[in-house]
Amino acid sequence: MTTEDTLMTGTGDFGRRISYHRHRLGLTAEQVADRANMSAGYLQHLEAHLGTPDTGTVTRLAAALETTVEDLRGGGRDRPPGPGSGSADAVLEVLEPEECLRLLAPGGIGRVAFNSPEGPTVLPVNYQLHDGAIVFRTAHGGPMDQDLRTGLEGVEIKIGFQVDRIDEGRREGWSVLVQGPAHHVAEDETTGADVTPWAGGERRLYIRVVPHRITGRRIHGL
Repeated sequence: MTTEDTLMTGTGDFGRRISYHRHRLGLTAEQVADRANMSAGYLQHLEAHLGTPDTGTVTRLAAALETTVEDLRGGGRDRPPGPGSGSADAVLEVLEPEECLRLLAPGGIGRVAFNSPEGPTVLPVNYQLHDGAIVFRTAHGGPMDQDLRTGLEGVEIKIGFQVDRIDEGRREGWSVLVQGPAHHVAEDETTGADVTPWAGGERRLYIRVVPHRITGRRIHGL
């Protein structure tokens, strides 16, 4: 069951953010409730109804969900993540390709970097890791489609694909970079790759990126 499947019609933004973080951590309502010192029934009520509880409850939930009070309340939605100074004891760890693939495996939102007719371009896309390759959808005739139609037989267009996760509360996070050739893919070749672009619209052109080089880094405290 996806996060969206758990959301009821009357759910407010606060409830959606609780549900998102709970599913992100792979926790049940009972586990989060135990962490936050509240009943599972009350937690399920917060997820399914409009409104925001008192500050103490929000603070306990933020700690239980490993996020910040500001994030649960929806603050900072129009600013880039990660403002402020980093941790004094931060460690930069180089990730092995196997760990990078593990981080990529759940799918989600990444950024594709390529040369468009206007120059270097980076765009966010919803993706899935399918048969060892990155698969996403875009629009026919869009910048990505144009970049891949070079008209030169046998020419491979190499692009970059990046995914990251930032924990603002802990000043920690990771990023993974995939580099490799991108190709148009027939829709019947993508069976099992459930990619639904948040942007909507007619995005029926499937693109596959075959990893030739995978690198990653993680920042964490001691």
